[in-house]
Amino acid sequence: MTPHPPPLLFTEPWEYELRFPRDPRGPGIVRVTLRAVLTAHGLRDMVELASLLTSELATNSVRYSDDCASVRLLWTHPVLRVSVTDTNPELPEPLKPSVEVDNGRGLFILDVLADRWGGCAIGEEPFGVGGKTVWFELGWGGTPPTPTAALAA
Repeated sequence: MTPHPPPLLFTEPWEYELRFPRDPRGPGIVRVTLRAVLTAHGLRDMVELASLLTSELATNSVRYSDDCASVRLLWTHPVLRVSVTDTNPELPEPLKPSVEVDNGRGLFILDVLADRWGGCAIGEEPFGVGGKTVWFELGWGGTPPTPTAALAA
């Protein structure tokens, strides 16, 4: 039996990516996955805020795109970057929320709560349509967590 590799150190980079369909269940599945990944890597203090912001971006992708989307989590100590890519090429603009408008609050929330955020258009690819990526970053301000044993699959 091959021994398992040791868990990554807190300061080592890692990356996860999840592709999800244009389905109203997609953002919920993305949230559950994000929570599991961040918790497993000792980033529990980031779970609630990262979950809220990721949910906003994933919901926008399901609502305004015409095909599947993907979410990417990238940890480069001390920064977590979450990117959502979809097939809608239009970059969104944050709106100031008002009582007359039922939508458009997601990017305002992103603008207020994320340490940094942005987006970029993706050009048309040879075998399919382009789209866009919208991302945000959250910085880790605490001390590294105590390492815990890795879970076996």
